[in-house]
Amino acid sequence: MTISAPARHVRVLAAPGDRHDEILTPDALDFVGRLAAAFGERRRWLLKERRRQAIRLATGSPLDFPVATSAVRADRTWRVAPPAPGLTDRRVEITGPPERRMAVNALNSGAQVWMADFEDATAPTWDNIVGGQLILLDAIERRIDFTTPEGREYRLDTPERLATVMVRPRGWHLDERHLEFDGSPVPASLVDFGLYFFHCAQRRIDAGHGPYFYLPKLENHYEARLWNDVFVLAQELLGIPRGTVRATVLIETITAAFQMEEILHELREHSAGLNAGRWDYLFSLIKTFGHRTDFLLPDRAQVTMTAPFMRAYTELLVRTCHRRGAHAIGGMAAQVPSGDPAAHEAALAKVRLDKEREAEDGFDGSWVAHPGLVPVCREVFDGVLGDRPEQIRRTRDDVETTATDLLSVRRISGPPTEDGVRTNIAVALRYFAAWLRGQGAVALDGLMEDAATAEIARVQIWQWLRHRVTDRETVLRLLDEELAGLGAEYPWAALDEVRELFERTALAAELPLFFTPEAYARHLVRTTVTEPRA
Repeated sequence: MTISAPARHVRVLAAPGDRHDEILTPDALDFVGRLAAAFGERRRWLLKERRRQAIRLATGSPLDFPVATSAVRADRTWRVAPPAPGLTDRRVEITGPPERRMAVNALNSGAQVWMADFEDATAPTWDNIVGGQLILLDAIERRIDFTTPEGREYRLDTPERLATVMVRPRGWHLDERHLEFDGSPVPASLVDFGLYFFHCAQRRIDAGHGPYFYLPKLENHYEARLWNDVFVLAQELLGIPRGTVRATVLIETITAAFQMEEILHELREHSAGLNAGRWDYLFSLIKTFGHRTDFLLPDRAQVTMTAPFMRAYTELLVRTCHRRGAHAIGGMAAQVPSGDPAAHEAALAKVRLDKEREAEDGFDGSWVAHPGLVPVCREVFDGVLGDRPEQIRRTRDDVETTATDLLSVRRISGPPTEDGVRTNIAVALRYFAAWLRGQGAVALDGLMEDAATAEIARVQIWQWLRHRVTDRETVLRLLDEELAGLGAEYPWAALDEVRELFERTALAAELPLFFTPEAYARHLVRTTVTEPRA
């Protein structure tokens, strides 16, 4: 496959790895370079606008539904594109990193969709990024079967029984420092999207589906417009009909919650709906308003989806999607089934209750993190949907959500407990240790955790210290205790690096917006200059 492009400008700044040449072909790098050339400057401008918006909100500007786009919200005539092949029924979606065992289990799980996650569930080592692309290529070519040293076989089911693949690239805020374009790192979003699209888009179409994506961390409709333009150019460059791409946007920032309709409108020819991203949403709330006492959150275990401001957010999401003919997908059930029968039944009961609430609220499907949760999620949505693939006709016209509804956090505010402080420290440390070792999805205390969990854990510690509802001496004492426990639990952990990462991202005077960019640059980047291939 070739494209009409100028001489390649993308350099690989990493040592060659096993089968990397199958992904990092000259034409594929040319394709990524074309995307970087077309959209790199706009992406930089939008990241600057994020910072300007953060300053405006921190200095007292109100957050509300934009007046400038009121006509988009008022116009009841526009709708998103109809569901694409393989995305009509999405009652159960399973998520996880693009790793071989996870891929086989997810594709065979009985879920309608597998979201291969390069973002929160993948520690972005170079081997993980290129290896994940190889897994996706191997999956569609049915080269993914394998047998473990213990003799356990992993084999793909028949094609008609496999889940539809969706890919979540990394967010706009992240770079890929192992690829360089015109002297700068290539935006990680364009790397993950571009390599997958180049190698797999036509293959997915030939298999009866298409190139489908989940888009993370968007903060406004301008960022959605940028993605739409990326899709348009990518389809044009590879001769794929415009509108073949489909993308679901995760509404996981507080600012995006005020622009759901505008985001759907920008992506309407490529839209596959919206998803409710829970932990990231709370993380965004603290990042945006953590300096204010009226946004002080209690222990995160107390902030359930039934909290009024979370109900306002999810009900608005369902109403917005269904008014525009789009799927509304619920949040994650992160429980990991236990070998203890009582614990297992308790976990399934929590999942069932959560999915019943979502299905009754109008969601068309929901996420699970483990194949063992697929049956209970499916049973709940089967009970509501029946033979219908979705409930989009349920437009939820009864929902009227105001800015005050979305921002009324104080109703559940309360001081953290020492157990809550300890739990956040323990979760952040254990996740950081695994992430620094290259593992992005980690089973902790019966839950499958990813970067979003670590983010909410560390920003809550920062917020509690900021407002002096806990004290630094207590945090440091608990930090020492949990690090000692971590060393016993994870003897391979680099404790000094874990401690430094926690102190830098949770105890600093100014809150880092994400832990991942600097930690990635410090600990996961392994660049080496290699000669370009002919």
